[in-house]
Amino acid sequence: MEEQESENLSDKEKLSRAGDAVAFMQKTLRDVLDKVEEARKERDLVKLNCVNEKLTQVKALLRIGEQAYVALQEAVARGAEDGAQHEYAKIVIARQRVNELRAEAEQCIGQLAYVVDEKTVVTVETPEGLPDVTTNPPVYQPIVYNPPVLSPVQ
Repeated sequence: MEEQESENLSDKEKLSRAGDAVAFMQKTLRDVLDKVEEARKERDLVKLNCVNEKLTQVKALLRIGEQAYVALQEAVARGAEDGAQHEYAKIVIARQRVNELRAEAEQCIGQLAYVVDEKTVVTVETPEGLPDVTTNPPVYQPIVYNPPVLSPVQ
């Protein structure tokens, strides 16, 4: 929905498209919530944090979109064309951003994540016959080298 295109829309068309945009944002919110639940079931904190970040943004944009939709309805009822255009533009922008966030949330779930938990155990094996340098490290004597005398005269 282009800016120039929206100026040519009738109030009825703006209301219809705005209603569809808000419905799309509500469906996207449900989809992102499903992705949060999927990340929780996998117990993947990296994915969960990533999707939760997108969820928070979608909720905020949905709230903006819903408030703008109510304001759009009021502006249309009053016959305030500038106000209606402004509220419609807010809805269009919110819908576009929500669509981007939906794609980003899908990327969060698709990403590989490696989480190390408390159950991880590291075992170190050393070959037999090696000196134990952890408790008694060997002491090395410095090598002293006396250079030859360069002058035969003493």
